[in-house]
Amino acid sequence: MKKVITYGTFDLLHEGHLRLLSRAKALGDYLIVGVTSDDFDKRRGKINNRQSLAERMAAVEATGLADLVIVEEYEGQKIDDIRKYGADIFTLGSDWTGRFDYLKDYCEVVYLPRTEGISSTELRNDRMNVRIGLLGETDSELTSIPKFEREAGFVQGLTVSGTYAPEQGTVPEDVDAVYIASHPSKHAGQIRAALEAGKHVLCESPIALDRAEASALFSLAEEKGLVLMDAVKTAYVTAYERLLLLIKSGRIGDVVSVDAVCTSLKDVAHYTEEDFGKNWNTLTEWGPVALLPVFQILGTGYTECRLVSKVHPGHPDFDLFSKIEFVYPGAVASVRIGKAVKSEGELVVSGTKGYIIVPAPWWKTDYFEIRYEDPEENRRCFYPVEGEGIRYEIVAFLKAVRETLEAPGAAANVPADAKNTAGNTPEDAGHPSPGHASINIPRAVSEAVCGIMERFYGGAFTRIL
Repeated sequence: MKKVITYGTFDLLHEGHLRLLSRAKALGDYLIVGVTSDDFDKRRGKINNRQSLAERMAAVEATGLADLVIVEEYEGQKIDDIRKYGADIFTLGSDWTGRFDYLKDYCEVVYLPRTEGISSTELRNDRMNVRIGLLGETDSELTSIPKFEREAGFVQGLTVSGTYAPEQGTVPEDVDAVYIASHPSKHAGQIRAALEAGKHVLCESPIALDRAEASALFSLAEEKGLVLMDAVKTAYVTAYERLLLLIKSGRIGDVVSVDAVCTSLKDVAHYTEEDFGKNWNTLTEWGPVALLPVFQILGTGYTECRLVSKVHPGHPDFDLFSKIEFVYPGAVASVRIGKAVKSEGELVVSGTKGYIIVPAPWWKTDYFEIRYEDPEENRRCFYPVEGEGIRYEIVAFLKAVRETLEAPGAAANVPADAKNTAGNTPEDAGHPSPGHASINIPRAVSEAVCGIMERFYGGAFTRIL
C-alpha cells in the first residue's frame, strides 16, 4: 500500500482544495491529511481563519477523499508524521515548490499544480469587508489609537475608515463598526450612541462605570442585533487562553487563590489639569486586566469585596494605587494595581495540587510555569504572541460581526443591520458567550468589572493618604 500525506489549513474548503486532495489521492492508495491547528496557524502568522479547527477537519472528512485526518500542531511535525504513518509520498501545491525538499531524505516529495484564481484569502475578503471608525483622544498605558490601527493592518477583511475625536454622542456615519478608546467617562455615552446608530462596538474596558449601565448597554446591543465587545487584549493572548484551559482541566487541583499584580510608574506628580482629563486612573486602566483572571477562574459570585485606594490629594477620582480583595466560597483573590507604585507584575494561581506562575508582564506573556511539590513534574509552557494580543482581539471581533451577518434572518448586504445574540449571560463566567464563540470575555465578567468601578466612583472604598 502506497501512503500519501499532505497538509493545509483548509479554511473555507473550496474547489482548489478539492482538486489538490483529488490529485494527492491519485498518487497512492491511502491519503493522510494534516489540518493545521489554530495555535500553529497563529504562530505562523495566519490569524484570519474563518473556521475553527473542528469545522475545517470536518470539511476535509466530508470530501470522502481522506482516509485519515490528523492535526498539525508544531514545527517539525511533518518528519514525525512521515515516520509515524510510514508515508511514501509527501505532497503540497506548486506554490510551495522547493520549500520542503528537505523531506526527500524521508520520502518522495511531489509538488502538485495549484488551481489559479481560487484561494481562501480571496474568499474571506469577498464575503464581507467591515469598515471601522476609531474613536478616542485619550492617553492609556495599555492601548492607543495608533497601536490599534497598526495591528488592524494585519487583519484581512477590516478597513479603518478614519480616526475621530468626537464629542460624546456623535458617531461617524460611513462605518459598520466603531472602536472606542476614549476616556472611560465617555465610554457608555459613546457606546449607546453607536448602538442607536446601528454600529457594532468594540470598546476598551470598562465599557461603563457602573454595573446597571453596562447591563443596559448589553441589552440594547441584543435588542438592536449588534455586537458589543469588551476589549481586553490579554483575553486573546494564546498563553493566557491555554492557562485557563489547564486550570479548568484540573491540572493544579481546586483553585484556592488568585493573585494578580499590574503596576507602572507615571509622573503623576507633574500632571496638569489637561493630563488628568486625558489619562485614565489606576482602576480604569489596570483594573479590567487584573480582574480578568479573578472573574474568569473563580467566577463573579464572590461573597465579600474590599477595595482600598490611595488617591491623588487634588483629584479624589484619580487613584494612584488600589488593592482589591475578594472572598469566595472556598477561595480568595487579591488584585494590586498602580500608576504611581511599582511591584512585580506577576499572576499566581494557587491550587490544591500545584500552582501556576506567570512572570511579569503577565498580561502580555508568551510563557508560564506549572509547578508542583515534586520539581521533576514542573512544566514550562511557551506560546508565542504577536502584537500583544490586539490583532487576535480584532479578529475575534470581526468573526463576531460576521457571525451576525450570517445568522438566519440577518440582513445580507448591510453589516450594521445584521442580527446576533450578543449580550447572552453564560452561567459560567469563565466561558465565552454562547452567542459568539470567538468572544473570550462573557457579559457576566464585563458587568462584574463595571461593578468594581461603581464601588470606587460611588465612594464604597477605604481611602488611604
